[in-house]
Amino acid sequence: MKILKNIFILFLGTIVVSGCEKLNIAPTNTFSNLSFWKIDANVYSALNNNYSLILNSTLYFNPVAYSDNAYSPSGDLNLIASGNANSLTGEFASDWKFYYTTIKSCNDFLTNISQNTTLPADTIARLIAETRFIRAYEHFNLTKWYGDVPIVKTDLTPDEAKTIARSPKADVVSFILSELDAAIPDLPTQDQLPANQNGRITKGAAIALEARVLLYQGNRMADVVTACEKLIKDPADYGTYSLTPSYSNLFSDQATNKSNSETILALEYVPTVRTWQNYWDFAPRTVGGRVSALAPTQELVNDYIMLNGDSITDPNSGYDPNNPYINRDPRLTATIVYDKYKWDNLGDVNADVPSKIIYIKPGSDPVQPGLDEYSPNSQSSSPTGYYWRKYFDPKSLDNYVSGNNLQLFRYAEILLDYAEAENALGQMNETIWNETIRALRVRAGFTDPNALNYPGNYNMTSIIRRERRVELAMEGLRTDDIRRWGIAPVVMNGYAHGAQFSGDPTVDNGYIRAQKRQFNPARDYLWAIPAGDVSLDKNLTQNPNY
Repeated sequence: MKILKNIFILFLGTIVVSGCEKLNIAPTNTFSNLSFWKIDANVYSALNNNYSLILNSTLYFNPVAYSDNAYSPSGDLNLIASGNANSLTGEFASDWKFYYTTIKSCNDFLTNISQNTTLPADTIARLIAETRFIRAYEHFNLTKWYGDVPIVKTDLTPDEAKTIARSPKADVVSFILSELDAAIPDLPTQDQLPANQNGRITKGAAIALEARVLLYQGNRMADVVTACEKLIKDPADYGTYSLTPSYSNLFSDQATNKSNSETILALEYVPTVRTWQNYWDFAPRTVGGRVSALAPTQELVNDYIMLNGDSITDPNSGYDPNNPYINRDPRLTATIVYDKYKWDNLGDVNADVPSKIIYIKPGSDPVQPGLDEYSPNSQSSSPTGYYWRKYFDPKSLDNYVSGNNLQLFRYAEILLDYAEAENALGQMNETIWNETIRALRVRAGFTDPNALNYPGNYNMTSIIRRERRVELAMEGLRTDDIRRWGIAPVVMNGYAHGAQFSGDPTVDNGYIRAQKRQFNPARDYLWAIPAGDVSLDKNLTQNPNY
């Protein structure tokens, strides 16, 4: 994204102005709050900084570990997923700080942008709208994790920050939606963006965030439908979006990843300039991975249906437990590395090995020691017997330093939101099915009529939830989904499993027990307000049972 090429460091604080008595004289040899905002380039630098603070790759990938899609043996991720976190857990404090730091940067921008008198009024209105979107997004992230949180609309002083109280979640949601409504008129559509502005916030992004916020409330499905239909049925006013032809290319192919019809808003990176490296700890070791810090679960693998549309548990599906990965939803191969996976470097001419077989079953690798093989005592191979393929970047630098974008909002999610909302309203029909679930399956590579044709509304809720799980795997949304559906106490209690490599068929049919988890519904639907912040602010209360 061109806007981020200019600045990737935190916005430098303005210089404190010293003066004589009540005189407020701006220094002539440096910027101050009296002069900084008068320079157009500085305004864009401040805006660029806010874009860089929307999210980061760690905050993007970590939530996968808090769900039934993945297991991480790492520190706080392990504590949270296992139900053993408390108000002192570092992840709770660091995420809280990140979101409020971004909000403060946005408020600084909104407070001072009026000092600029040289940019056109419509340009300033757009910059304000983009910043209000970012501020709304950070408040959304806060309220989905912590529930009632302080709404911060102004650039607080340190003393003011120590007295602010939490607002009810309903008020936070109302604030978010009002901010988006205010921003939309001053934002361009995706179709109106010139190529050098690809990646900036648009009307479509604001509608996509609005749809997600409304969906998460559970009781506003009619409003979700209205929001989604703006992007599905009204491209002239809100932008033209469609599914890209290739699911895997959306995440791995640099050209598709950077410019396509499906991305509504991405976390933007620039090769060699602004990059991320998390995949180094997701990939098999024999293709350059370091350690397995975030491993897919058997529970996720099980939800990829057969090519004929049947679940693997259906006795007529043709599923073969001795050859479990054949004739499955093609998104399984696009997302997860399993035993005897054919690793293709996707035409990377610089790859040492253009393709190879990944051996994960213990003792199966012809070259010993088998670095990718499951071992219960290994500190580097996968603790579940699975690795990630999604977001593999064949053009990455050494140690998987990647400049590919991370998807924040994409059209596939809008289709899934729409299907879920229409189904919840009792309005699912063949037309909506064809626009949503069928379209996603066609793009994935299904051809069997049993998988593509409208099945009627029997078990439709489960079908839509399963489709959402596999389509959006590794995109940070599964934890949100299991919480808003109220199924977290079911799927997050008991063991997270791995492949059938444990060696003991009498325990869970031989599937690896990767982690014992517990989810307390009286506590774990919300994260703890950081203990340090509670101690500093007498008006900041703690969430229940922390």
